[in-house]
Amino acid sequence: MKCNVSRREVLKRMGMLGGAALLQPVMSVAETSGKMILQRSIPATGEKMPAVGLGSWQQFDVGTNAAERTPLKAVLQEMEKLGGKMIDSSPMYGRSEQVIGDLSTELKLNDRFFMATKVWTTGKQEGITQMNDSLRKMGRKKMDLMQVHNLQDWQTHLKTLKDWKEEGKIRYIGVTHYTDSAHARLEQIVKTAGIDFVQFNYSIRSRNAEKSLLSAAKDSGVAVIVNEPFDQGALFRAVKGKQLPDWAKEYDISSWAQYFLKYLLSNQAVTCIIPGTSDVKHLTDNLGAGLGKLPDENGRKKMLEWLERV
Repeated sequence: MKCNVSRREVLKRMGMLGGAALLQPVMSVAETSGKMILQRSIPATGEKMPAVGLGSWQQFDVGTNAAERTPLKAVLQEMEKLGGKMIDSSPMYGRSEQVIGDLSTELKLNDRFFMATKVWTTGKQEGITQMNDSLRKMGRKKMDLMQVHNLQDWQTHLKTLKDWKEEGKIRYIGVTHYTDSAHARLEQIVKTAGIDFVQFNYSIRSRNAEKSLLSAAKDSGVAVIVNEPFDQGALFRAVKGKQLPDWAKEYDISSWAQYFLKYLLSNQAVTCIIPGTSDVKHLTDNLGAGLGKLPDENGRKKMLEWLERV
């Protein structure tokens, strides 16, 4: 994946960290009278999973000192407390796998999460070595989901993934990418390769996946993970200084993050979205997108039209 700019960095650049009124009050998951985060089924098995998860690119690529790790530990604690489950990582993400494994094990929460990572190398044996390393780093004997990162040597790795799934080393297999230009290839794989998950970029302003990839995944019984849901922070920059429209309340939207995420969740082909964060408040805000009413077709149209006028 490309480098994501964190929401905190975006707001800082926009001079908005102190401007809470511009962002509208954020719905606290803890204040929603026990509502459960939206659950979606994994088509391959029917297993339910929370529809909002956590990405780890950049945010979890930190060292060993407490100052860097303590906020991330708080994010994992709060995520589990509020009902989140999916954590997505990759060997490409520096030290993220190790940090996730260390902190979740330290918190005695490792087995409470749905752990997903990727193979990102070329060659069969290189892939096997890397995946074994990922299992060790993330504190797992069995990985919930192993994906081929950015389709790198995907045909070679998919053979290994299928073998490992048969052997019980991994539960689900998939492929990923982060660019529109890869969508046609992903669609072909979704239709023919017998995978369980596909991960790709999709946002309210980057909707190439709506042309056919989302429907192909749904028709093929393949779960969808969405990356780049905030379009690398561009969505927050686009609404700089803007109030949420009054009608957003009709869909239980109380922040811009929820506006952007609920649009994606309103597509029934989407299984899980994985916004990355190292901030507990942002995590809570993101998980809030899985609460309450989702936009219907008229609501989706209204959301798009409003953004087009910004």
